[in-house]
Amino acid sequence: MKILVINGSPKGDASNSLKLTKAFLEGMGDNDVREVTVSRLNLSPCKGCFCCWSKTPGKCVINDDMSRVIEDELWADIIIWSFPLYYFNVPGPLKNLIDRQLPMNLPFMTEREDGMGSGSHPSRYDMSGKRYILISTCGFYSAEKNYESVKSMFDYICGKGNYETIFCGQGELFRAPELKKRTDEYLDIVRKAGREYISTGISNETRSKLNELLYPKEVFEQMADASWGIDKETGNEVDKSLSFTRQMAALYNKGSYDGKDRVLEICYTDLGKTYQILLGKDGSKAFTDGSLPATTRIETPWEVWTSIARGEIRGDVALFKGMYKVTGDFSLMMNWDKYFSKTKEQQENEIDKSLTSKNKKPSMMTMLIPWITFWIAVSINANIGAIITLAVCACTPMVMARKELTVYDKISMAVVSLLSVLTLQNDIKIISIVAGYLAFGLMWLLSCFTREPLCAAYVKYDYNGEDALNNPIFMKTNYVLAVGWGILYILTAIWSWFLMRLNMIVLLQILNNAATWAMGIFTIWFVRWYPQHIALKGRR
Repeated sequence: MKILVINGSPKGDASNSLKLTKAFLEGMGDNDVREVTVSRLNLSPCKGCFCCWSKTPGKCVINDDMSRVIEDELWADIIIWSFPLYYFNVPGPLKNLIDRQLPMNLPFMTEREDGMGSGSHPSRYDMSGKRYILISTCGFYSAEKNYESVKSMFDYICGKGNYETIFCGQGELFRAPELKKRTDEYLDIVRKAGREYISTGISNETRSKLNELLYPKEVFEQMADASWGIDKETGNEVDKSLSFTRQMAALYNKGSYDGKDRVLEICYTDLGKTYQILLGKDGSKAFTDGSLPATTRIETPWEVWTSIARGEIRGDVALFKGMYKVTGDFSLMMNWDKYFSKTKEQQENEIDKSLTSKNKKPSMMTMLIPWITFWIAVSINANIGAIITLAVCACTPMVMARKELTVYDKISMAVVSLLSVLTLQNDIKIISIVAGYLAFGLMWLLSCFTREPLCAAYVKYDYNGEDALNNPIFMKTNYVLAVGWGILYILTAIWSWFLMRLNMIVLLQILNNAATWAMGIFTIWFVRWYPQHIALKGRR
């Protein structure tokens, strides 16, 4: 396809609307694309002399770049009008270009078939096969009801219903690197719209997603107000760090409120500035007087924190490297995406993306059921227990059908089934049970040589899904726990071998249960302690 992009933004290549347009083009695939940047054209206003209708038919008497624009419009199969909303219509230079299209029409009067206006002028050229797309961003929280003037104008120019639109509110967010993750999500939807448009047309589902707000109205408006660096009440200029902190406060998701007010205190150590953000039921508010008792305190250089906000370095990586410190309630840091930026729906969507195509979360019970059944059933009766275990292994995938099967689930069912078959053939209860403990422990330990230790495969969905695997604190915690559980079950195999041969079954049961409970308590404690330890010490 031959595609002409008319970039009507005075900002040229820095246009927010152009970011959407480029994403749409990427979705459309490999095509012949020309781009006209209006701000770079030598384009005089229309004189209203009508020479292009009478003295020089089809040719404007003004010798500038407009003749080339008309040639490009005639060349194109698809014309994309890309522009920001200025005073509820197109920017002035783009309106000038639109006015200069007069040579493309004939002077004669004609009726319109689409019911627009009380008359029209026929096109000098056959434009019947051309397709039009309007892509635009605006500075309001929503595009709804702000583009009526634009649509009315293009109804006349292109014909009512003869063009596609992608209108996006909150356009200024596309230039904020701190919000790139969210805006990139929207650009992915625009790419999908491009793919659909070039083939079957944009689906209703995609249209609906294109119309979703990037952030809720009150969040966006708070960020927009704070971004100007001017105090809303006094009109005075405020420090850049206060403006930034107020914008961060605006991102608070009050839907995450759990009945407990929190006070986040941020100290920019190199600027000597400290601010507090109250996170409550009704929203957030930034304070400068330090009057509130802080529940969580962050001590960070200004550049470190802004680099994290811009996505130049991960916050968890910076914390792991000791680039900033945290004291107080560390749960706020562990659930940062829950409290800031992301609504509950956005969090669930991110987790869904990290799941399988069937969108099913795994459960550690899927892995544990075969092992527990084997140890209990075989210890009571070797042959019958082995048969029961084989039946459980066969039924587990069906019983846990709503859960994703991890590689550890599959290994567990395979190894336990093999041990059960060996038990049936040889009636070697002690060896089978000990071998089971040993195999279970080795599975934990060997998982530490993979990118995803055993426990991480199940709990990562509580920490942003696949993204948790890039979190060094999360990974270190899970590697330590995987080693701990692996060593425990290898030791369990050793003492079980000796105690079972000595027929000290009661002592064995007490020891096994006590060791498992102790390791479970350690796991709960370590998951809380280790991240807090990293945050406090500021080192590995």
